[in-house]
Amino acid sequence: MSAAVLSKRRARLAQLDGKLRELFPDTHIALNHSSSWELLVAVMLSAQCTDKKVNEVTEQLFKKYTTLDEYCNVSQEDLEKDIHQTGFFRNKAKNVRMTAQRVRDVYGGLVPCVMEDLLTLPGVARKTANIVLGTVCGKVEGIAVDTHVKRFAIRFDLTDNTTPEKIEQDLMQVVPQKDWYDITYRIIEYGRQIAPARKYDTSTDPLVALYPPAGKVFRV
Repeated sequence: MSAAVLSKRRARLAQLDGKLRELFPDTHIALNHSSSWELLVAVMLSAQCTDKKVNEVTEQLFKKYTTLDEYCNVSQEDLEKDIHQTGFFRNKAKNVRMTAQRVRDVYGGLVPCVMEDLLTLPGVARKTANIVLGTVCGKVEGIAVDTHVKRFAIRFDLTDNTTPEKIEQDLMQVVPQKDWYDITYRIIEYGRQIAPARKYDTSTDPLVALYPPAGKVFRV
């Protein structure tokens, strides 16, 4: 993007995020977990599924499977039944089992805290890797772009792209690095509580008041 466009987007983002901080001063990841492995599983299951439903499923899943070996040894069919409610359960079950085996056999049973290593795990892309790194590894190397963040970036003209990877690169130029981790969760709360993907009354949206063109876009 040009220097002029970048400057405008940075100024717009600063204004929008200022309002987000007022609206949601205490945000955090909504996926329940008690270990880095459980977080990794929960994020993998969250694809095309609400965090609420994932938490309902993992409440039982994490009680049933308490060791990495149990995830490695469970049958595809059994794991599919356990995670069925999260959707896309066949592919998710396959990826969780393969990832468990790779974490055990390649990384000594520990979820790696290196972006390049995380991206070698089946079913793990940059969104999942960014969440794991920021939440349990204390590393912030990018911005987790989920459906809420994608919709936000496009609506408020913070990107010229539509794929998560390219949107992330655009946002990393617009968002101050110190805010890369936390802003994702402010945007998620905005999407949940104020600006859903479906059509809604944008006249009550405080961010649309700051950037009126966003009121014309309901779905991306």
